Amino acid sequence: MLNIYILTLFPEFFESPFSVSIIKRAIDRNLVKIELINIRDFSHDKHKKVDDYPYGGGCGMVMKPEPIFESVEYVEKKIESTNRRIILLSPQGKIFNQAIAQELSCEQNLVFICGHYEGIDERVKTIITDEISLGDFILTGGEIPALAVTDSVIRLVPGVLGSSDSPVDESFCNNLLEYPQYTRPEIYRGLKVPDVLLSGDHKKIEIYRRKAALIRTKEKRPDLFEKIELTEEDRKLLE
Repeated sequence: MLNIYILTLFPEFFESPFSVSIIKRAIDRNLVKIELINIRDFSHDKHKKVDDYPYGGGCGMVMKPEPIFESVEYVEKKIESTNRRIILLSPQGKIFNQAIAQELSCEQNLVFICGHYEGIDERVKTIITDEISLGDFILTGGEIPALAVTDSVIRLVPGVLGSSDSPVDESFCNNLLEYPQYTRPEIYRGLKVPDVLLSGDHKKIEIYRRKAALIRTKEKRPDLFEKIELTEEDRKLLE
């Protein structure tokens, strides 16, 4: 079982997304356990205050170190294991991608820290193992990145998706975007499903999909295409 602990000021943010679809099924089947922990519960202030003005001046407020340190310590006592990743969601972190999702899906315990306001006290970074960002843009807090990363990781846990092949053929696996997908009806508003997909010839379908994925990646994501180790067969398909 993958155990996920999300440290946040807004646990209610996650209640709806975690109660539907694939994530809910994964939880119900005991493949994943998610615990939401309110950082505010570890505040020493009678008003449960978790932020304060930054030393040196500046705009906005900064999350205090004590509630975060103590909420992490609370989790570590629960898991009683050194096999855990403590992840801070931050615009300063490493850009999240499918390879990182795959890596995290193999872990036993993931602890996500959701920052807020103008940021967190820098001393918190002494207890984290990873710092992850969704990209070069700013959000109001770490809740949205934590949700996105959690969703991406959970679907890679063995047994979560219906088919064991599903995660293998998706976009970004082996730096390839996914090939085009079609379903019924065969013809819609004059647009027809490619004949090869109706042929029943699995070898031809496999070749078609490989070629389509290569072309799509080359056109839409040349940065990814450059990382692909093309085989001789791939080069022939692209001729």
